[in-house]
Amino acid sequence: MLRTILFLSATLVLAVVGSILSPFELRPEQLDAFWLVTPVFIGFTLGAFLVGELTRNYSQVDKLWSVVPAVYAGLFAYCSDWNPRVLLAACLILLWSIRLSLNFARRGGYTWPPWGGEEDYRWAVLRENDLFRGHPWRFRAFNFFFICGYQMSLVYLFTLPVLLAWTDRPLGVWDLLLAIILVGLVGVEYVADQQQYDYQTEKYRQTEERGEASGAHGLGFVHTGLWRHSRHPNYAAEQAIWIVVYGFSVVATQTALNPTIIGAVLLLILFVGSADFSEGISAKKYPRYQDYISRTPRFWPTPWGQRFDPGAAEDDR
Repeated sequence: MLRTILFLSATLVLAVVGSILSPFELRPEQLDAFWLVTPVFIGFTLGAFLVGELTRNYSQVDKLWSVVPAVYAGLFAYCSDWNPRVLLAACLILLWSIRLSLNFARRGGYTWPPWGGEEDYRWAVLRENDLFRGHPWRFRAFNFFFICGYQMSLVYLFTLPVLLAWTDRPLGVWDLLLAIILVGLVGVEYVADQQQYDYQTEKYRQTEERGEASGAHGLGFVHTGLWRHSRHPNYAAEQAIWIVVYGFSVVATQTALNPTIIGAVLLLILFVGSADFSEGISAKKYPRYQDYISRTPRFWPTPWGQRFDPGAAEDDR
């Protein structure tokens, strides 16, 4: 995991340097909007770090992840005097934000006081790593540079294509197609998260009533519905959503590549590392999870290959 974090941090630095050296230039009004929103990003980042350190709850970025892209996009729309394409992208991001925030809220992510709630289990696991155990300043640095610094930078970067969507080119068929695809991907996320929520709710209900879950819930991890065809259907949809958002900048600028693609690319890399870490934990907790990994695509379903059979014993594989 630590190697992955170092790799992610290095890719962020290289991507930012590459974008600075890029010959692509913002128009003066776009540059003004960028410098208006950037202090907001810095404020969110420093606020998440300080609150996390004061409360010892290092999941403050999780509470902001689904909110701040809508704030950034809304500010870009305002700066553009409600340019139609920028406004369309901002409204779609708001739809994404509402859905993800509601899902996070029902899982207890938002509490009163707002800095409370459960901490992401991965940070607790990482604190037990030999590098951090007994060295609070090391974890404090990790919190500043990765949990807050890297993740909040990434959120800002994958929202920046909205700024480049600000041109005089009128809305067209491609914009409509991108909007339809994005709404569909939000729907996929909703279904995947609902299936995960229903499975975990029933598993814990059975555990509380009987002492242990049985049947499909006895395996411990969701493996039906969309999860039968992908180990992370919600991750797959999330990655695709921000590629679609980047698509609005492509339509607006009529160029296939511009510096704001770095946000979507870094998000793809982040989800690979995050999936590696979470799957490593799940494989240790659930005996059949490794079998599930070997038979189920990580992100995108494939029409070939076997599928995980929850009823089969491992010895019968």
